[in-house]
Amino acid sequence: MRSLYISLVSEFYKSKKTLAFWAAILLPLIICGLITFGFYTSSEKILNFHYPPIVLWAQYSGAALNVMGLLVMPFYVIFMAFSVNNIEHKNDTWKTLFAQPLNKLSIYAAKYLYAVGLIFISLFLFASLTYGFGHLLQVLVPQYNFNQYNPLSILTNAYTKLFLSSLGILSLQFILSLVWADFLKPMGIGFVGTIMGIITANVGWKYAYLIPYCLPTLSLRVTKVKKGVNPMDFPVFTQEIWTSLIYALILFIVGYFIVSRKSIK
Repeated sequence: MRSLYISLVSEFYKSKKTLAFWAAILLPLIICGLITFGFYTSSEKILNFHYPPIVLWAQYSGAALNVMGLLVMPFYVIFMAFSVNNIEHKNDTWKTLFAQPLNKLSIYAAKYLYAVGLIFISLFLFASLTYGFGHLLQVLVPQYNFNQYNPLSILTNAYTKLFLSSLGILSLQFILSLVWADFLKPMGIGFVGTIMGIITANVGWKYAYLIPYCLPTLSLRVTKVKKGVNPMDFPVFTQEIWTSLIYALILFIVGYFIVSRKSIK
């Protein structure tokens, strides 16, 4: 555990000034801020629809979720996975890294967990800012009815699903960024995979859940719930989530064998 902790701290200091690190903080702030500004400036038009509180929250939070699930999250994960490993590629420090008196698995796991941590921070901020800015809108526009419904369960379930569904993409891109040091190959594959995933998920192919890049889009679909139950209390651990977790476990093991071979080159 000590080796893992030291490696995690090292990853933080190496990447705290990178775009991947700051994007985890700035993306939620910018996107949620723009959506909130849109709801504020268009308040008269939105109020004319007379949305019930739960629908108003769904419209507001869904704006950020759709942007994240379809476009921002897959591309951010792809870029962030490349950025974490590119620090070693760029400085040619793989041998130096594994020459330290630290457990090799801890060094590799720290890189992976640091990447997972950035995704978690980003999505946690999205959920928190959505909730906070929604109540800020209530203060700015008292005619809204945000205060008549508590969306925490919706936000928690939705962003948990988005987080877990992104682990499959992260694990695959993490391996690609280990194999190739250049920018174009892993980013190019990730870009094509994301576009293919969005199209495949939207056309309803029954095996789309087997493609990691489809999983964030599939995870945000409204899941059927039992009769008499709140339709927004959808289950978290659905088929696409289990698929993502299985991909993450298998590819994590594969990635370790790849990176351990680098240490003896």
